[in-house]
Amino acid sequence: MAGYARPISFSERRGSVLGDDLTLKTSHGPVINQRMDKMVQPRPRGPPTPSMSTPAPDFDQQLTGSPPPPPTPAASPGPTHAQPDWSDAAEDEDFFLAHVRQHFQNCSSPQRNRLLADLLNMCTTQQLSFVHQFVSPLLKKDPFTSLPDELCLRILSFIDDPQVLARASQVSRRWRDLLSDDVTWKNLCVKHDYGRRLSEVSYGVPSYAPRRPSAVPLSDPEFVNHSFPGAVPTALAGVPSHQPSHSFEGLRSTASSPRPKLRSYKSHFKQRYLVESAWRTGGRNTTRTITQDNRVVTSLHLTPKYIVVALDNARIHIFDREGNALRTLSGHVMGVWAMVPWEDTLVSGGCDRDVRVWDMTTGTCMHTLRGHTSTVRCLKMSDSSTAISGSRDTTLRIWDIRQGVCRNVLVGHQASVRCLEIKGDIVVSGSYDATAKIWSISEGRCLHTLSGHFSQIYAIAFDGHRVITGSLDTSVRVWDAHTGEAIAVLQGHTSLVGQLQLRGNTLVTGGSDGSVRVWSLEKMCPIHRLAAHDNSVTSLQFDDTRVVSGGSDGRVKVWDVKTGHLVRELIAAESVWRVVFEDEKCVAVANRGSRVMMEVWSFSPPEDAYERPMSLTQRIGAEAPIRPQNVVDYRRSTLGLPASASPVEDLGSQDVHMSDAGPSTAPSGNTTFFHDD
Repeated sequence: MAGYARPISFSERRGSVLGDDLTLKTSHGPVINQRMDKMVQPRPRGPPTPSMSTPAPDFDQQLTGSPPPPPTPAASPGPTHAQPDWSDAAEDEDFFLAHVRQHFQNCSSPQRNRLLADLLNMCTTQQLSFVHQFVSPLLKKDPFTSLPDELCLRILSFIDDPQVLARASQVSRRWRDLLSDDVTWKNLCVKHDYGRRLSEVSYGVPSYAPRRPSAVPLSDPEFVNHSFPGAVPTALAGVPSHQPSHSFEGLRSTASSPRPKLRSYKSHFKQRYLVESAWRTGGRNTTRTITQDNRVVTSLHLTPKYIVVALDNARIHIFDREGNALRTLSGHVMGVWAMVPWEDTLVSGGCDRDVRVWDMTTGTCMHTLRGHTSTVRCLKMSDSSTAISGSRDTTLRIWDIRQGVCRNVLVGHQASVRCLEIKGDIVVSGSYDATAKIWSISEGRCLHTLSGHFSQIYAIAFDGHRVITGSLDTSVRVWDAHTGEAIAVLQGHTSLVGQLQLRGNTLVTGGSDGSVRVWSLEKMCPIHRLAAHDNSVTSLQFDDTRVVSGGSDGRVKVWDVKTGHLVRELIAAESVWRVVFEDEKCVAVANRGSRVMMEVWSFSPPEDAYERPMSLTQRIGAEAPIRPQNVVDYRRSTLGLPASASPVEDLGSQDVHMSDAGPSTAPSGNTTFFHDD
C-alpha cells in the first residue's frame, strides 16, 4: 500500500495552480505528478464554453504545452429539459448511479459544491455543452408562477398578436389557465375591431330596415367600435342600450346559421379570426350553371335564406345559400331589371312595366301591380308591406304589396328614374334629368331637388343625413338631405361613376374607368385610389374590413378597406355581372363562354371550431407524458409497466390552443394557429 497514489483532490489541484511552482510539494510528489500526467494527457481541451466558469482555466494548457482549440459555442437550450438516453444502459450502471445519488443526497452544501466542481473540471467541451443545456432551463423562473393573477392579466393585456397568445397557451397549465380568462380576449376583440357576432348580423336585410332583436351587438360600452365607419350602434330596436353584455350567454344565431352558441369572447374571437383568415387565403367555393344562352344578369341578392338571380330573359332563379336550385319564378314576359327581397317576399319589375309580388317559399305570384307606362328600372322596400318603384316613365310609385294597390305616385322628374334609396319615411331618387329629388313617403311630395350635375345620375346613396350621387359627368356630389344644399364635389374618376356605397363617414365609389376610390366624408378627400380593374367596375360592396369589387375584365377582387392593399383575387372569368357578400359568404355571377355561372364562396369556420365541453378521454389525453428518470423507469415505460415517477406539470410538448378541447381546423386551404390535436 506504500505505492498507492490517492486521486488528487480539488483543493490540492487548486492550491498547485495558485502557487508559484507547478510542482506539487507533497511526500509523494513524483507519484502524484505521474498520476496527474496520466489524468491530464488524454483529455486536452480548450477554454470552457461561454457562461461556464471553471476553477483552473490555465491548468491543462500549461501542463500540455499546446495551444487550446477554438472555442465551441454551447447549443441553445431546447424547449424542454435535456433528458439522458437510457436505452443502452446496463444494470450495473444504474446500480452504481444509485449509490452516487445516495451519496450526493447525504452530502452537505459545501461538499456538493466541491464534488460538482471536481466533476465539471473533468468534463470535455461537448459534455459541458450538455450540462449547459440541462442547467439553463432550471435556472429560468416563470414570472407567471409567482405574480398574482391581476398582474399576469395586466401583462397579457399589452399583447396585440393572437398568435403570441396562442403559443403562450402551450407553455404550461398555468399559462393556459391565465389565457382562458375572458378579459384578455375581450380586449383583443376591441383591438381587432371584432365588435359584433358574425352569426347574428341580419345580412341580406336592407340597411334601411330595422334590425331584428336577435341581431344584438356587444353592448358593453368598451366593446363598441367607434373608430371606423360602419360600426354597429350600441342599441337597436327593442334592445335597451344600458343593458351590459359581458359574455355571449343567451345570444343565439339566426335560423339560417344553426351553430353552437358562442359562450365567451374567446370563442367569438376565434370565430372572427378564422373567418378573416379564410377571406385572405382559404374558403370553399361551389360553382353552378344558371343558363347556357349567354344572358344578361340584371340583379343579384343574398338573403339569410336565399340567393336570388334575375336575368333579362324574364326569369328569376332562387337558390338556397349553398347554391342549390330551389325554383324558378316565371310570370314576367320581358326582362326583369329590378327586384328586392324581404324575408320570404320578393318584389320584381322589368320591361313589361309590371311590378310582381312573389312568395319565394312556394314560387307563386301573389300580386301583379300595374300602373307604370315604361320599364321599371329600380325597386326598394321601406317596410314589409311598402315597396317603391322608379320607372323610365319619370315617375315613382308607392305600392301596398299586401293589398296589391298603388298608394301614391311621385311626379317631378323629367327623365327616367335610374336609382333610389330609402331611409325611414324619406326616399331619394336619381334621374337621367341630372337631378336628384328627396321625397316624403307619407306626404307623397317632393321636399328638395338637388341640382348640380351636368349629366345623368346613375347611382345614389343615402344614410338619412347625406345624399351621395354619382353621375356620367365623372363627379361625385355630397348633399345635405335636410336642406338640399350641396356640401362637396368629389373629383377623381375619369368616366361614369356607376357604383356607390356609404357606411358611416366612409364612401366607396367605382367607375367605368376601372378604378375604385375610398373617400373620407369627414375631410372630403380620397383615402385610397385603387386601380382595380382593366374595364368598368360592374359591382361593388364593402364593410368594416374589406372591399369586394367585380369588373367587366372578369375579375373579382378583395381589398383591405383600411390599407387599400389587394388581399386576393377570388375568381377569373370573361366578365363579372354582379357580386354580393356578407360576413361569411360571397356570391358572384359571371360569364364563362356562353354560360352564365354562379360561384358561391363560404368562409365560415367548420363546426368543430367551436368550444365544446372537454370529454374524459380528452382530459386524460391532455396530461403530460411521464419522462423516464432512470433506466428502470425507461424499461417500465417501454414494457408497458406502471412508472414510479409522477407526471410533470410542464405542458410544453402539448398542443394547447384557443379551444380548451376538441379538434378544429381553419377552412380548407388555410393554415392557422387555431387548431387542436
